[in-house]
Amino acid sequence: MKHYDVVIIGTGPAGQKGAIQAAKLGKSVAIVEKQNVLGGAQINTGTIPSKSLREAALHLTGAAQRGNYSGASRAKQKITIHDLIEISSNVIRHEWEVIRGQFERNGVDLIWGTAHFEGPNLLMIQGDGDSQLVTADRFLVSCGTRPAKPADIPFDNDAIFTSDGLLKLERLPKSMIVVGGGVIGTEYASIMATLGVKVTLVEGRHQLLGFLDSEISGAFMYFMRQQGVTLRMGEKVERIEKVEHRNGTVSTLVQATLESGKKLKAETLLYAVGRQGVCGAMGLDNVGITFDDRERLKVDEHYQTNVDHVYAAGDVIGFPALASTSMEQGRRAIAHAFGQDVGNYNTDLFPYGIYAVPEISMVGKTEEQLTQEGVPYEAGVARYEEIARGQILGDRTGMLKMLIHQDSHKILGVHCMGTGATELVHIGQCVMGLDGTAEFFINNVFNFPTLAEAYKVAAYNGLNKLAHV
Repeated sequence: MKHYDVVIIGTGPAGQKGAIQAAKLGKSVAIVEKQNVLGGAQINTGTIPSKSLREAALHLTGAAQRGNYSGASRAKQKITIHDLIEISSNVIRHEWEVIRGQFERNGVDLIWGTAHFEGPNLLMIQGDGDSQLVTADRFLVSCGTRPAKPADIPFDNDAIFTSDGLLKLERLPKSMIVVGGGVIGTEYASIMATLGVKVTLVEGRHQLLGFLDSEISGAFMYFMRQQGVTLRMGEKVERIEKVEHRNGTVSTLVQATLESGKKLKAETLLYAVGRQGVCGAMGLDNVGITFDDRERLKVDEHYQTNVDHVYAAGDVIGFPALASTSMEQGRRAIAHAFGQDVGNYNTDLFPYGIYAVPEISMVGKTEEQLTQEGVPYEAGVARYEEIARGQILGDRTGMLKMLIHQDSHKILGVHCMGTGATELVHIGQCVMGLDGTAEFFINNVFNFPTLAEAYKVAAYNGLNKLAHV
């Protein structure tokens, strides 16, 4: 029986970074993976494949350049699901190699199998046809989550599927109902619409992506409608079933019946409402750790569970459940486990990225939050159509909004929509992290032409408003 300083369960972003951090501290490390591939949802079913699919859709349809070149920028007239998945698969294979290489270089033992706690420091790992026991002084649980699949929905991974199943489609459908207007639902709805799929999105709230600044969310909803997406807001699905459809020939369609009585039909349906934890079968009761009804673990500010030697990070602990935050959580959990101080951790400056079409990103406060908190602010806005780089890229819809404190001129929030939004937001994040003001953007030179110029334009716009110019 082998003993380790730490055993990590799950090779997703939290597990990866936790394992490398432990190895850098000179600790003996093992990482356990129950799937037959590395990387968890981030690499195989979530972040990487969905973003790869988005880039493939933008390239093959020419959508990123339509403002300048119209249909002439389309790389392929008839796009197949094979075209899209092939690009994604190449990226995924590369990421597998990168992760495996990192483990090998840092001396991390990779163990394939399903982990089950037999005692506080004893782990059973069940592999294909064999099992082994290992012990450790500390553990990091980073087993992730899976898409929620209610029992009353007839999932078949062909016509009715979750985000995991969408990536396994054998053909590009003509129509799709998307249930759920969260990040996953809106990303895939906009990507499919870009590919020419007739999309209907059903969301129980009256605003998509409710955590966004309402102006950005409103602009995004307008753009989706312009792309042909039908938004059924404030609606809830009562029943999902397959029905026969007669239109000259007999075919099978998916029908979603809404609580309002509306009946929606399409070739396919993507169910994207919530995710479910997977730690319930890990024997955590043998350690004294409890979990909630969605199999999520509760942790403190150091990512420590109620049992001192067991930590948890990533999607399994719930919000914000981002690959970027999971990486840092895993690193910080291991650092704390071995008495390392990793310094300040400003959770107020987490950036959020939505890889929809168009791209959206934000950091800091929204207008609604500042108003609710009684913070005096002004909004400076720059639109891509007034930025030379925006014209060159053919992006007519992009915008950047900067929220400026009326008295100190400090930056309180940055909200972007358009090309490169998830990259552009980090400029504002850095200035906010260093307590900078809007004058920073006025008094510094930016490369020209770049989208970063939008910060200077937004700063002038906001400060001019404050000066009543």
